[in-house]
Amino acid sequence: MQTTGHQKLFNFINAALDWCVLVVSYLLSVYIRQGLMFGITNPALLLEDHYIPMALVYSTLMVGVLIFLNMYGSYRFRSFWKETVSLAMANGFGVVALGFVLYFLKMGDFARWQVAFLLAFSVVGLVGKRAVLRALLRVVRTQGHNTRAVLLVGSGPLAHRYYEELKARPYTGYNYRGYVSDEQVADMGTWRGPVAQFRQVLQKEKIEEVVVALPARQADCIGDLVAASGRYSAKISIIPSYNDFIPASPHVETVADLKMINVRRAPDKGPLWAATKRLMDLVGSGVGLVLTSPLMLGAAIAVKVTSPGPVIFKQKRTGKNGKEFYMYKFRSMYQDAEERLVELQDQNEVDGPVFKMTNDPRITPAGRWLRKTSIDELPQLVNILKGDMSIVGPRPPLPKEVAQYSDWDWGRLAVRPGLTCYWQVSGRSNLSFDEWMRLDLKYIEEQGLWTDLRIIARTVGVVLRGDGAY
Repeated sequence: MQTTGHQKLFNFINAALDWCVLVVSYLLSVYIRQGLMFGITNPALLLEDHYIPMALVYSTLMVGVLIFLNMYGSYRFRSFWKETVSLAMANGFGVVALGFVLYFLKMGDFARWQVAFLLAFSVVGLVGKRAVLRALLRVVRTQGHNTRAVLLVGSGPLAHRYYEELKARPYTGYNYRGYVSDEQVADMGTWRGPVAQFRQVLQKEKIEEVVVALPARQADCIGDLVAASGRYSAKISIIPSYNDFIPASPHVETVADLKMINVRRAPDKGPLWAATKRLMDLVGSGVGLVLTSPLMLGAAIAVKVTSPGPVIFKQKRTGKNGKEFYMYKFRSMYQDAEERLVELQDQNEVDGPVFKMTNDPRITPAGRWLRKTSIDELPQLVNILKGDMSIVGPRPPLPKEVAQYSDWDWGRLAVRPGLTCYWQVSGRSNLSFDEWMRLDLKYIEEQGLWTDLRIIARTVGVVLRGDGAY
């Protein structure tokens, strides 16, 4: 189709621009290290030795690596963060490999500063170029250009969720042509008829992408949908009825010609990640305790002066694999808070086995401020230092809450609980219990260095704004 041709042209231009960025980065790193740092300003030095040929060869090989890593394609739903990480890692590998090659082949001086300059210039250049391209594509697609005609098959909850995602992201450039379904609904755009009319709609509307979100009872017709889409050169994607059970990076195994999607693997990411995460916890909590000690001293004084009782509130919580421990917080409630909870249960504002109340009368004046700023959580840095908790992980529940968990909810206890997680940066107390559980399980599947760093960075903004804290 015409859009496919446009995509190929865009991919070629994108790769060519990357090649130019890499050539300039290579030559600029040479010019600074071999020229400016020695007081030589004449750019003619780049004509010496092998600088230009090596720049051309290196840039060509690096573009080949990026093609292998599938870095050229549609930017409609691709994560900019993941793309940035992939670019940084690919360029880091490329620069190190280049250094080894030049060293062993004795092809001139490739100093450490030149390595640093090349890595910095190439990563900044490639990421910056992609950021500009993304901004331009968003503007173009929002105005109705560079769009892809998409047809939705189904009208159930998953189909509706996909429709809402398209509505919320006009910059993705999908021209929604309606849906086919045996059941017509009022809030999903144009109904194109029952599933039996799929082939006619596909041909008449010149559909380029098909998204199937049918219930399991209609799975038998998927083969016909795939065949028809292939005939009319339409890309087809399937949102299976068990979508919410599929991890972020599903693992597919094969037995003969049978494909098995592993939807729930043990969350063990290996000893290297365990050691890295524990090191992050030790360094982060140690540094955090030192840096926040003046703030914690002020909080302790405020708690002691404004209400009777201990400064630190110690409460039994449930940790990894159901192991219980005592979690520490600055006391933000009056001493009889637990006794008064029974009389307030009918005012609970969230579902599930947890209690949340916007204007909880058990909270002290100082406690309300401590909660709003999340300062009341700072003593948990001690829990992290002890190994009871981690900086990033699902929040530790109360034992009485765990007693009401379903088997599915128990999955969030597979890792060490944390100070912050997806829940904290996605709405906190404004989320339902089911959304909270889903986000915790999502973290367990996606946990890793970059995931943790991204959550920590987002947590800073959420805490400063006080989003969802009460």
